[in-house]
Amino acid sequence: MLTWDDTPLESNPTPAAALPRPATSSPSPSLSEGSSGSMGEGSLEAATTSSASAVAVAERSPVVERPRSTVPVGVKPAGAGVSGLETPQFGAGRLSVDDKRIINCRADLNQLVPFRYNWAWDKYLTGCANHWMPQEINMTADLALWRDPNGLSDDERRLVKRNLGFFSTADSLVANNIVLAVYRHITNPECRQYLLRQAFEEALHTHAYQYIIESLGLDESEVFNMYREIPSIHDKAAFELQFTEELADPNFHTGTPATDQRLLRNLIGFYVIMEGIFFYVGFVQMLSLGRRNKMVGAAEQFQYILRDESQHANFGIDVINTIRQENPHLWTPAFQKEISELMQQAVDLETTYATDTMPRGVLGLNAEMFSEYLRFIANRRASQIGLEQIYDKASNPFPWMSEMLDLNKERNFFETRVIEYQTGGALKWD
Repeated sequence: MLTWDDTPLESNPTPAAALPRPATSSPSPSLSEGSSGSMGEGSLEAATTSSASAVAVAERSPVVERPRSTVPVGVKPAGAGVSGLETPQFGAGRLSVDDKRIINCRADLNQLVPFRYNWAWDKYLTGCANHWMPQEINMTADLALWRDPNGLSDDERRLVKRNLGFFSTADSLVANNIVLAVYRHITNPECRQYLLRQAFEEALHTHAYQYIIESLGLDESEVFNMYREIPSIHDKAAFELQFTEELADPNFHTGTPATDQRLLRNLIGFYVIMEGIFFYVGFVQMLSLGRRNKMVGAAEQFQYILRDESQHANFGIDVINTIRQENPHLWTPAFQKEISELMQQAVDLETTYATDTMPRGVLGLNAEMFSEYLRFIANRRASQIGLEQIYDKASNPFPWMSEMLDLNKERNFFETRVIEYQTGGALKWD
């Protein structure tokens, strides 16, 4: 089973080993070409904002420009995959596991089995077993602390509000990317099954942030609009929207080296950068509060979200590496250089965000520590997708973060019965 586990972070990861390339097989004869609709069509602007003052991608964010696809509008390349909406061909041959591909597959996408990528199904089952709901977590102590004038310092309150401001819309951006952009280009049913579970979990995370905001009596308009009004939050959101914009175009199709690379770039942008880098300053800060017995309800929810997001990142890295192995012509030196530059831009943006959330340092943390941590994580992510490490001698100043992903060490950390939030099987954190 393919896996690029995210824990422990302080370990020295071995770059993903190249797997044997699957034997080329002929397309499955199970579909008719009569229907070629695309899923997830709609306006990206309508999904993310109804105002002309929405996030401006081009003006504020450092973006590496690449040539747009040369595929004519409305024309689907001959090598593009099916959508899942094709009319079934009566009497066609049965699906073979060798017919399956993650992108550009021509086989019937409505047939979940036989599995080709068992790791995708396993991650779907793990996500189902790890189900939880925000309302099950008691926020009484958090509310009392928040209302107490001496309960939290001004710097701690700033940290909490800034993180809620970023995360409350960030998971909506991720969900939009899955539903409006990624899903229709992934032509494998077991991977799509996990994407559906992930989309629900992103909605659940947005629900969790709203539940925290409501429980504390915060100004919802202020918090949810920070991605429009706080530069460090806006710039991260704008940086990420570039990875959705083109793929959400209903006229965009994979099937050429240029468009396949665009899809791969999008996947790296969300799974490696957004969920693998941009979330970690906030996770460290909120969990640091919990370690000091402050905002324990919010910290517990962030711990569950961290577990989910770690699984999302691992799934995305498996998808990225499998596409890379099945399509080695996409992994050119120029493309690798572009990805490394994007990751460096992401580290710079997240370092700015760390400084903004804690300008004077708080909880024994400071921006310099986060700068080192982000370089360490970027090296980790680069190795996981087969890139050379980006930064020399980066180390991990927060080794305790790995414990947050270890159930045996952290089950009773917040003195709650984690078992109560489990359904369908053993709760797992890896």
